[in-house]
Amino acid sequence: MTIQQTLPAAEHRGPVARKERALAPDLIRGAMLLLIGLANSANFAFAGQPGVETAPQGFERILNFLKLTFVDARAYPVFAVMFGYGLVQLARRQRSSGATPGAVRRILMKRNAWLIAFGAVHATLLYFGDFLGAYGIVGIICTLLLLNRGDKFHRIIIGIWALEIVYVVWLGIQGAITALTSSGPAHAIVNAPNPSLAASSYGASLIERLHEYPLHTASVIPFVMVVWLGIWAARKHILENPAAHRTLLTRVAVVSMSITVLGGLPLALVGAGWLHVDEAAVGSLSMLSHVSGMFGGPGYVALFGLLVARITTLSLPVRAISALGQRSMSGYLFQSVAWMGLLAPFTLDLGHRFGSAAYAALGCAVAVWLVSVIGAYLMSRRSYRGPAETLLRRLVY
Repeated sequence: MTIQQTLPAAEHRGPVARKERALAPDLIRGAMLLLIGLANSANFAFAGQPGVETAPQGFERILNFLKLTFVDARAYPVFAVMFGYGLVQLARRQRSSGATPGAVRRILMKRNAWLIAFGAVHATLLYFGDFLGAYGIVGIICTLLLLNRGDKFHRIIIGIWALEIVYVVWLGIQGAITALTSSGPAHAIVNAPNPSLAASSYGASLIERLHEYPLHTASVIPFVMVVWLGIWAARKHILENPAAHRTLLTRVAVVSMSITVLGGLPLALVGAGWLHVDEAAVGSLSMLSHVSGMFGGPGYVALFGLLVARITTLSLPVRAISALGQRSMSGYLFQSVAWMGLLAPFTLDLGHRFGSAAYAALGCAVAVWLVSVIGAYLMSRRSYRGPAETLLRRLVY
């Protein structure tokens, strides 16, 4: 089966039809749900962030190192980029079907308002670290302020990211100086506690989530700058035809992944117990890791774009992972249900039963992702949408 990279024009309003889908966005979302699972399952297992073993032994050192280098603060920006990309795709489909600008705006506003509602329910019932509500808020901001701007205006975001590179370099220099001049006692990475994840009963966890969710949502709204980059990319049709943008994708992948990996490396060495610095240095390296992590968004997206540009036939794994990407919201919510059942103190509490929270988080993340891939593929064979996508569609359209 040969992949059609150039998509036909939409023939109707409403959600995207299967024949209109580009491979790259779906493959990105489906694959990156594994990294989201690795981050969130560890958060549950350790009842805190970043969710790493503070006194690692043996293979736990490797797990800490890989998680801090490639996952933490690096997976969520991918979905922020893809959220912005999806906003443009949705608006484009509406316009191509003859919808007026006002009608397009109403659809986008309604969809994002429902995302806020979905996020509030998700955060209240399952997991304070919800991103759906924050994306809904950002989506409304983008609909009102960004989507209808011209190409010249959208070049601003490229300048912002160029300045961000300068800022990361400055943080890197500052972190190196702080680490080299470290003189106090060695300080390990400490997990900032999340009370809702340590609660001894579901009722107590629910009450704690009501306090934690608003603060978490406010903290991730600045991701609008990452979403804006996705809007810029979608206006260029980069992922619909990645082969035509191979040079750009290669440059973005090299620059962005170099920044995000090198920026996370010092903290990863501390987390693995291979670098010993004082508390001030750990704080400085944590800031470097967090800020450089946003470059994981365009970096991972570019890598998958290059991968898709090389694919000529759809293998079973690619079809299955892409099927999950088409149902990414259902997959994301399914993960939260799984973490609650597998890792919460008042359920199976596998983090303690395994004797190693790191091993439990890893095993649960991989197993749950594989189950969701298989489930999504089976649904695709029967032309079933995910339950969350079906409900959102009915509410919006």
